[in-house]
Amino acid sequence: MSDQDDDQDKKNAWALAAWRGAERKLWRGVREETVGELLASLTTADPDESADIYGDGVVTRLEERVAELLGTEAAAHFPSGTMAQQVALRCWAGRTGNPVVALHPMSHPERWEGGALSVVSGLRTVHPTDEQRQPTAQEVRDLADPFGTLMLELPLREPGFLLPSWEELCELVEAARERDAVVHFDGARLWETTTHFGRPLHEIAALADSVYVSFYKSLGGLSGAALAGSASLVAEAREWRLRYGGRVFRQFPQALSALSGLERELPRLPSYVGQARVVAEALKEGFGASEAVPWFRIHPEVPHTHQFQVWLPYEPDALTEAAVRQAEETGTCLFRTWHAGGPPGLAVTELTVAAESLSWTPQDIRRAAEDFAARLPGA
Repeated sequence: MSDQDDDQDKKNAWALAAWRGAERKLWRGVREETVGELLASLTTADPDESADIYGDGVVTRLEERVAELLGTEAAAHFPSGTMAQQVALRCWAGRTGNPVVALHPMSHPERWEGGALSVVSGLRTVHPTDEQRQPTAQEVRDLADPFGTLMLELPLREPGFLLPSWEELCELVEAARERDAVVHFDGARLWETTTHFGRPLHEIAALADSVYVSFYKSLGGLSGAALAGSASLVAEAREWRLRYGGRVFRQFPQALSALSGLERELPRLPSYVGQARVVAEALKEGFGASEAVPWFRIHPEVPHTHQFQVWLPYEPDALTEAAVRQAEETGTCLFRTWHAGGPPGLAVTELTVAAESLSWTPQDIRRAAEDFAARLPGA
């Protein structure tokens, strides 16, 4: 290990200790959870319930629950969202006879799956827009290449957890239908979209031909995902799941934690979205009152979900260090890791608002923002 790697490991350990030790935080990061805590979260399960074998038992119970929530005929559990989406898009390519998928260039398959759509599945992608927003219905209509599937990531994470309006979403779906294409929702975080759309989950999912949902994003599950749709599509997806190596012998820990998340976290998500809007507004006021912050951006200004971006004109290492020192010295954890983004000299962080944040008042948030700003270089 190089000296540079050793220094980074020490910084990471320092940050993790500070964040774990903070008494007040907007949310609890996944790296802060211990093995013991995760095991304890499973103790609410019925110890006499049969463990699954290759996805029966409690896994079947989870699949039925997801289909019920989304209003679909069936759902299949997958060990990862990447596999679920690869299978869904491959199935649709075979059914439509068209291997072209229209999707945003900042969507998960394009950014985080190693080119698997083309390398593994032989599919090709086209982009309705390169702008950092959801595409428009007219851009879908104007695509030069015929495509078999329109994939919409709801919310679109990379440019700020962005959602279209309900009317825009309906128009996007209609535009795809006009092109004789099917619609697939990357709904890893679909659970938290009901407040923005003003619609229940089953009404949102009904717009699409298939929907993927995650169990660890938003719900706090150990891992895993589900693909929901018609009974025939899900049956075909199960065959491809086997071919992709996703038919795992034991999956009950993931299924139990997912069911727990559906019971515990899903009803709370609207309150997190509401609190995220309070946090965003109070951050604006706190940064606006600080002379150490010459410029900032909350994006989107009114969060669409319980997650949003914060931008500041400093180097990411300086911002991360300020966040760690604030947590260590005051017991308040407002931000965590910052990353370079956009033009040089700008950094961005993703802010999540969850159960831990509900006791924070706007005054608490403003004070924490001003205290954070006072720790920045030159303050």
